[in-house]
Amino acid sequence: MKRWVMLALGVNAHASVTLGLFGLPLVMPDIQRYFDVSLPVAGIIGNAPGIGLLFSLVAWGMLADRRGERLVLGIGVGLAAALLAAAAFVTEIWAMIPLLALAGAMGSAAMVGGGRIVLRWFEPPERGVAMGLRQVSYTLGMAVAAFVLPQIARAHGISGVFFVCAGVSLLAAVLAALFLAEPPHAISGPRTAPAASPYRQPALWRVHATSALHVVPQVVVSTYGVACLVGVYGWDGVRAGQLFGVAAIGGAVVRIAAGRWSDRTGLRMAPLRLLTFGSLAVLALLVLGTVTESWLGPAMLALAAVITVAGNGLAYLSAGELAGPASAGRVLGTHNTIQNIVSLGVTPLAGVLITATGYWAGFAAGLACALISLPVIPARGERHATAEQGQPRPAQGEDASA
Repeated sequence: MKRWVMLALGVNAHASVTLGLFGLPLVMPDIQRYFDVSLPVAGIIGNAPGIGLLFSLVAWGMLADRRGERLVLGIGVGLAAALLAAAAFVTEIWAMIPLLALAGAMGSAAMVGGGRIVLRWFEPPERGVAMGLRQVSYTLGMAVAAFVLPQIARAHGISGVFFVCAGVSLLAAVLAALFLAEPPHAISGPRTAPAASPYRQPALWRVHATSALHVVPQVVVSTYGVACLVGVYGWDGVRAGQLFGVAAIGGAVVRIAAGRWSDRTGLRMAPLRLLTFGSLAVLALLVLGTVTESWLGPAMLALAAVITVAGNGLAYLSAGELAGPASAGRVLGTHNTIQNIVSLGVTPLAGVLITATGYWAGFAAGLACALISLPVIPARGERHATAEQGQPRPAQGEDASA
């Protein structure tokens, strides 16, 4: 039972900090009006926390490997709360972007710490569901953001949005600092570094690459989906945000189901490949619906918000299992860093592409990257997740004695 309480604390920390780190694109029209900027610039502001993630995730992971999740989540999420509160008083773009980047650097502690809780408290047959629940933290945070932040922005402006984000992050930091504990030694294993680098495994690099490609459709849909509904279909901003809130709830259910599926099969990458085929179908219909400006566009936007993130937990878990417990923090930090590098690059480029061509072109770019990912996914020769995870595993398809 205690392991589920620990997981709940990790989920709460990640979900709470998600509002300020990833929920700002849901009030993109308000950001545009507040700063009087173009869509690409507003996209940079809304995704500025991701800049900080690039320089902090690996460091937080290494600290978590040495000192545990309690210290990392308590300090990191607490500092993120303070920085988000400070952002409420900023009115200049030149000051807002670095401040949000610092908030992202601190809040990213929850992204690494939450993943390590799963790997250290849960045995392999339960990890798929546990990681699915852990990944729900993002979708839960985005669901709350979708329902709450547009309403707050309308009533109290962007400053009110930052105060709300700061408040929920501060509460989560206090709970983590007070109640998180270390797992039994039998589960957590030794904290000494493994003899061999986990990056000797080609499969680990392929998992990172797969997630990097999958980030592209996720970013396009999550960052510009609300703006598309408002600009192309004439939706009210609050109503558009609520649609993505419902989609986030659906995404949470699908992530848990995907985790359970992977536990039953003992595989991570084979289910991910099937989910990718589903994403391809939805994204193709989304492009068609956006080009024709038909009802298919909003319907597929909602489905795309669900299906494009459904496999995130499987890739994240596979990376951690390939690393082994002693290197999990560093590898999971690297995994998230790669994702955020792609996200930061894609956000302005997609904004420019959409501005010059139309929203359909941005969604088509996401479709192309999902298609490219299919041969990259290391599903062939995948070892069962119930294999011993204590040391880095040989690359999939390679002889264990190599």
